[in-house]
Amino acid sequence: MASATDPCSFSSFSKCVTKHLNLTYHVDFDSHVIKAKVALTVEVLVDNFTSLTLDTKDLKVSKVTANGQAAKFTLGPKHSFMGTPLEITLPFDLSRGQHVIVEVTYETAPSASALQWLTPEQTAGKKHPYLFSQCQATHCRSMVPCQDTPAMKHTYYAQVSVPKELVAVMSAVRDGQEPDPQDSSRAIYRFRQPVSVSILYHFLSISPSNHPLEIGPRSRVWSEKEFVDKAAFEFSETETMLKTAEDLAGPYVWGQYDILVLPPSFPYGGMENPCLTFATPTLLAGDRSLSNVIAHEISHSWTGNLVTNKTWEHFWLNEGHTVYLERMIGRSMESEQFRQFKAMGGWKDLQESVNTFGANNPLTNLVPNMNEVDPDDAFSSVPYEKGFALLYHLEELMGGPEVFMGFVKSYIQMFAYSSVTTEEWKKYLFTYFKNKVDILNKVDWNAWMHTPGMPPVKPQYDTTMADACIALCKRWVKTKEGDLGNFSEVDMKTLSTHQLIEFLSLLLQEDPLPLSHVKRMQEVYRLNALNNAEIRFRWLRLSAPLSETRSLCEAVRVFIAHRAAMHPVTSNLVAKDLKVDTGKST
Repeated sequence: MASATDPCSFSSFSKCVTKHLNLTYHVDFDSHVIKAKVALTVEVLVDNFTSLTLDTKDLKVSKVTANGQAAKFTLGPKHSFMGTPLEITLPFDLSRGQHVIVEVTYETAPSASALQWLTPEQTAGKKHPYLFSQCQATHCRSMVPCQDTPAMKHTYYAQVSVPKELVAVMSAVRDGQEPDPQDSSRAIYRFRQPVSVSILYHFLSISPSNHPLEIGPRSRVWSEKEFVDKAAFEFSETETMLKTAEDLAGPYVWGQYDILVLPPSFPYGGMENPCLTFATPTLLAGDRSLSNVIAHEISHSWTGNLVTNKTWEHFWLNEGHTVYLERMIGRSMESEQFRQFKAMGGWKDLQESVNTFGANNPLTNLVPNMNEVDPDDAFSSVPYEKGFALLYHLEELMGGPEVFMGFVKSYIQMFAYSSVTTEEWKKYLFTYFKNKVDILNKVDWNAWMHTPGMPPVKPQYDTTMADACIALCKRWVKTKEGDLGNFSEVDMKTLSTHQLIEFLSLLLQEDPLPLSHVKRMQEVYRLNALNNAEIRFRWLRLSAPLSETRSLCEAVRVFIAHRAAMHPVTSNLVAKDLKVDTGKST
């Protein structure tokens, strides 16, 4: 039986579960706080139930009631990354099966880790402030007192009061707007999420993003007006991807699929909020070449949003299956060779993460122990690519992509609207392939799941698309300075954007190129002129050793100067990489 506790949460979901949230937010840009009230509908799972614990982080709690009656509450000691437990004592006893509405009145802190407040100067339009939230993995507790664990799935309703020149959007269906009856300078936006979803997907954005464009029958793109046309072009294949994903995984249950392009400080490529994917503006390359990021977020509508890892030890269930489905979408829209090519790149990303963490680091386990581990510190490509590698290995053993995709679709149907553990997934795998149990029993499950480092089996991927990248890389590495004239822009004519990215990645694995080679590469390929973030990232790394200003001291100086403009998650992770004080409260 799966454990009913989460090492990253103070709340125990063995005694009670949240079924619904009713939220009232008043967003205050002057003080950088949200003044709020949340009513949690809680179902009791045990007899003689008299108290419950919610997760909080830096919240100022002023009042708690239970079914309208005053309830005693205390805030426990503060943990370094888990925050503070909110202990609530009910004024009555409850029995198993009963429900109680617990209402908490509170205020967020200006430093809430889930929220980033931007000044007008930090936006594209330069006229209005901007707010967005990022709750994964354990940051929702700094925004809402809750059972902050992916095991909790519930519906919610929200009303959000904002300055009337701004627009609120959430990871939910829009349910109307009206002037704020308490303040004529403000407006209230209403949202409802009728599908049960984990609290980590509770997202809010307040911005001047009032220029949505239709990009499909169930999709709009939102952004500041300076980016909206670029975004509409970049994401124009969204409906095709949705239909392809539905053919593979089953019906899309969330109704609307909108995309919100956030400011550059958003710390991820994308975030799979139900109804509203958050995306970084670095995806706006102008050539649709980074659409695989949207394919990934669309895939999360099934593996992540619909079926969710129960705790963060089982994060690979979200990400490994999502990468698998993302690449199956690529297979349908492009080719099997394209899927194989992307899988090869993923294997290199996995190797880089293992090298960074160390091959014996337990955080490179597919199922790591998360006791006293901040999930943000454990974040890497391991759950994505080690998870995909396992699923691809099983695909080969079980009979190919069509056969194994049948299992993935059935797994999604079996566990839809719930949260699962690796043990539950494995048990269902053996049930689905009951006629191939003898093959599954030969898999070294301990090596795959609970052993650090690279997987025990290295897949043999089709190298057709990679061969051209490898050949060009070898030419640049072996060519002498006097022969650089043999390179020309024709080299790039037959390479796709994805292959160009791979070519640069391969060069980064070699010794640094001489200055003469880098200068010639810029002359013939004009890489400085490309807007694709994946290309620019690798190109800058390739030329970085040539520039003294890219020394560690300079990196630290630049980081400290611009740290305040970064998202808290980004700031803390970069600070650790540069060995600068993270600034985390303890």
